[in-house]
Parts: sequence; structure tokens; C-alpha cells
Amino acid sequence: MTTASPPTVDGADRRTPSTGRAAAPSPVAAAAGWLVKNPLLVLLVVMVAGVQLATGSQLGWGNLRGVFLDAAVIAIVAAPVAMLVIAGYIDLSVGSTLALGGVVAGKVVQSGGSPLVAVGCALLAGAAVGVVNAVLATVFGLSSFIVTLGMLTAVRGVAQLVSPLPLSNFGEAFGFLGIGNIAGIPLPALLAVAVLLAAGVFLTRTPAGRHVYAIGVNREAAYLSGVDVRRIPFLLFVTSGAAAGLAGAITVARLNSAPAGQLGAGFELSVITAVLLGGIALTGGEGSMVDVLVGVLFMGLLRNGLTLLGVTTFWQNVASGLALVAAIAIAAGTHVVRGRMQAREAHRPDEPATAG
Repeated sequence: MTTASPPTVDGADRRTPSTGRAAAPSPVAAAAGWLVKNPLLVLLVVMVAGVQLATGSQLGWGNLRGVFLDAAVIAIVAAPVAMLVIAGYIDLSVGSTLALGGVVAGKVVQSGGSPLVAVGCALLAGAAVGVVNAVLATVFGLSSFIVTLGMLTAVRGVAQLVSPLPLSNFGEAFGFLGIGNIAGIPLPALLAVAVLLAAGVFLTRTPAGRHVYAIGVNREAAYLSGVDVRRIPFLLFVTSGAAAGLAGAITVARLNSAPAGQLGAGFELSVITAVLLGGIALTGGEGSMVDVLVGVLFMGLLRNGLTLLGVTTFWQNVASGLALVAAIAIAAGTHVVRGRMQAREAHRPDEPATAG
């Protein structure tokens, strides 16, 4: 008598009638498979360990708090941008949208508005930018890369029109949004965790989230399957814009200043780098919020580690650029290796049947 083998992960039992239990992968193969699936996480651990040994200060709470504050703003925007990339789109306008949201929030506070009203106005300003991006990219079918690249410049100009001169001194109540703590944890970090959790639940637990992947894998096939291939990306663009507006309000509250010309400059590259470092494929249809979190933390801890090691800002910019190139190379290499491992696993012979 032969022992029955368990079904595969998709529920199908692919044994031929004459085979028994499939051979378990060796520990080396299992470790190699884990490394292929999580290369950035391994690099993150190695990097943090190296900087900690060299400086003795990276894992101190005072230092980590600053890292979390910087990373939180990126994470808030990276979550919806990652969903757009998974769906086969991109949003390069988030840096200027952050600036617009920031100056709008600053104007509202200086006009006597409450911090909540200021945040609401920042969200609306960002969402308005998202609507324009969405209409051009999903309704008119223009390239999201070209559309949002153009909006990157246009929205920066709008922000400077709203506030030609830098704003400052917004008061302690509004400042709490950027530097306040709840139970000892920075408020922006808590907001970032909430956004990542909400995005993760949306992607994995809702039909619309699964449709995001379907659109990214094959837009035409998704359409033929009844998926609304316009509405979902449209809403993602609006969400991305609103998140950038919120990030602008948080940034202005933290800095206590809102220079429209410099606020959020280069922010879009930080977001895209974190998204790609996390393994979100530019080709669409692949990625998760856990990947985004790892990418954001890697970028934040990389810059922080270089600062602790005394590396100048210029070389930090070089490192960030190289990290973006490395992200694409790692993603491509991981995809190839993973495909080969899956093909090898599919052709691996089963163990001989055991006698009963």
C-alpha cells in the first residue's frame, strides 16, 4: 500500500498513479528558496548589523525615532503608489502634490483654521491632483508616466502660486501632527502603519484588491472577466494624491515651515525607490505591503546609517541612486532565479512509494 501525498497549495493533487509522497526539499534548497524570496530583508539585517557594530548607535531609540519619522511619510505615500504599480500604472507627481498639500495646510492654519480642517484641506488638494491624473490616465488612456511627470512640474507651480513666500510658525497644536507621540510612538509612524495595514487588507481580503492584481497581470483578460479596469485605477490615483496631501501636512507640521519651491523635492524618487526595492514589479501584477514596508525601512536605515558613518549628503544621493538601480537588478534577477527554481521543482522526481 502506498501513502497518500498531500495536495499542492492550489488544492490539486498532481501525483501520477504510480508515485508516492513527493520528496521534501533539502535544508540547503529551502534556505536558498527563502533567500531568493527575501533578498532585501537579508540585506537589511546585514546592513543594520554592520552599522550597529561600527557606530553602536543605530539601534538606539532616539535614533530609530528619527528614522521612523522620516520613513513614515514615505510609507504613507508608497502604499497607494505601490498599488498603482501593481495595477500597471505609476504616479510621479507625489512630490509636488506633497508640496501643494503642505502649503494648503499651512495657509489654513495661518488663517485661523483648526489642525483637523487643515489636514482635511490638504487631503482634498491632493485628491484633486489625483482626479486629474486619473482622468488623463484612465479615461483618456494616456501614459501614466507622461501624465504624472507633467503634473510633477505643473502642481509645483500651483503650490508656488498658493504660497509665493515660505510659510512658518504654525503653533503647537498643528505641530503635534508631525512630531507628537502616542504611547511613546511617533504619530506619523502610527499613521503609516494604519495606511499599510489598510492597503494590505484591501489587496488581500477584498475582491477589488484581487482585481488590482488582475489588471496588472493582463488588463484585457481582466476586462473580459468583468473587472472594471478604469474605476479601480481611477480610485487608486485619487488615493495616491490624497496620501501625498496628507504627507505634505505632516511634513509641514514637523518642519514648522512650508517652502513651496523646495518642499517634497525628490520625494517621488524616494517613494519609487522604496516601492521597487520592496520587489514591486514595474510590469505589474506582483507585490505586497510587506514588501513596501521592507523597502521603506531599507531606504530609511540606509540613509541613516550613512549619516552615522559620516558620509556626506552628496554621497548619500549617489547611494540612493545606486539603490534604485540595484532594486531593478535584484527584482529582475530574483524573478529569473525564482522561475528556474519553480521549473526545477515541477520536474523534481517523487520519492519511491513506501510499502504498507
